[in-house]
Amino acid sequence: MSALSKSLEALDDAALVLRVQRADATAFAALMRRYNRRLYRTARAILKDDGAAEDAVQEGYVAAWRHIGEFRGDAQIATWLTRIVVNQALQALRRTRREQVVVLFDEPPEERSTDDASADSLAPGAPEKTMLRAEMRRLIERKIDDLPEAYRTVFMLREVEDMTVEETAAALGIPTATVRSRLFRAKARLREALAEEFDTATQEVFGFDGERCDRIVAAVLARVGTMHPTG
Repeated sequence: MSALSKSLEALDDAALVLRVQRADATAFAALMRRYNRRLYRTARAILKDDGAAEDAVQEGYVAAWRHIGEFRGDAQIATWLTRIVVNQALQALRRTRREQVVVLFDEPPEERSTDDASADSLAPGAPEKTMLRAEMRRLIERKIDDLPEAYRTVFMLREVEDMTVEETAAALGIPTATVRSRLFRAKARLREALAEEFDTATQEVFGFDGERCDRIVAAVLARVGTMHPTG
């Protein structure tokens, strides 16, 4: 990382915005890196699509660059950027619905270094724990995706990005009471959906059907084949 990048990272939002308003692209890059994750997650919550979310964030940044001169500091720059990306995502969603196109993307496998793989092979149970965490994460992501759009977006901003009620309300253009109500309902639906998954999984714990059952039966029959019952 260059010395300039480090110095820009040390600046607060207001100082970065002033530089961006003077067409400082380096400062804009620092601002984007600061809020990329939040904006991506916001767009992803609305669009439920990785590629479309990235496109919405990019379009949002372009719009922000064009209109940064209109930013007067009445709200936090993070809130202002979030509102722009929300609008871009909603526009993309409306276009998708009009075209009636549904695109599904498989999650790409995570790239791992040789050192990481070696460490996993040395740690007892590490691969199983990693797989379990990945499965749990995918389950939670699926259940969040299943939430209605309005609930899903509020949940991501409040619970994942840790935005305040006021910041979330400003970003989405809704009353604070609506934010609280939607978050409450989102959590209730998630708890119910995850509880159902847990109940189903519990019924399947130590399952005995299928290959295990066939294997035991075959092994026992092979052993008793030459025996005669007594008594």
